[in-house]
Amino acid sequence: MARVELIVEETIAGPETAHIPKQRGDSLLEAAVRYAEERHWDVFPGTWLEAVDGTHRCSCDQPECALPGAHPARDDWATQATGSATVARRLWSKQATASILLPTGRTFDAIDVPETAGFLALARMERMELTLGPVTLTPDRRMQFFVLPGASAKVPDLLRKLGWSPASLDLVTLGEGAYLAAPPTRYGTRGAVQWACRPTPANRWLPDAEELVSPLAYACGRDR
Repeated sequence: MARVELIVEETIAGPETAHIPKQRGDSLLEAAVRYAEERHWDVFPGTWLEAVDGTHRCSCDQPECALPGAHPARDDWATQATGSATVARRLWSKQATASILLPTGRTFDAIDVPETAGFLALARMERMELTLGPVTLTPDRRMQFFVLPGASAKVPDLLRKLGWSPASLDLVTLGEGAYLAAPPTRYGTRGAVQWACRPTPANRWLPDAEELVSPLAYACGRDR
């Protein structure tokens, strides 16, 4: 496990990351603008956290909100998503603390796995010398591996070819109609989304899901 932690620290703090959102320090507005401007990712503002009676609650006003401050604020969020840095700046200027949400199924899909399986897979991928795209680490202990669009249609068959039943693994593909939260979005009091593998010039071209499914499925199988 120490080896895996070293890998994650290296990806988080690598010297190539000067022009992408920092792990800490960037405002939500600055980060959203950079995602649109430098990665050409669509972004849209979600809910935000509000201080109420000394506690932080989601702006949706639902006391039992499952993702406080980190989910869409409106039903038509898909039409609100923009790849324009200018529009992103205007959106977050209206609500500076809104979460940063990225729609999947456009410039990327994402393969979502438990944190423990994700760390195991990262170590295995390094030994296999696989080229990774960005990877997020969420406060609810999930990791999301960015891959080329179309993964949601491919992954079930790829898993079956590897001998796995898709329903038997805690492995979910986020594609069209879904979204994920990007750093430095916070999940209530649980903490902020972080980069396990940052966006860098080296990983601008994303891997195909087929390249990552085997180590991810293996790790999820070990994690059951």
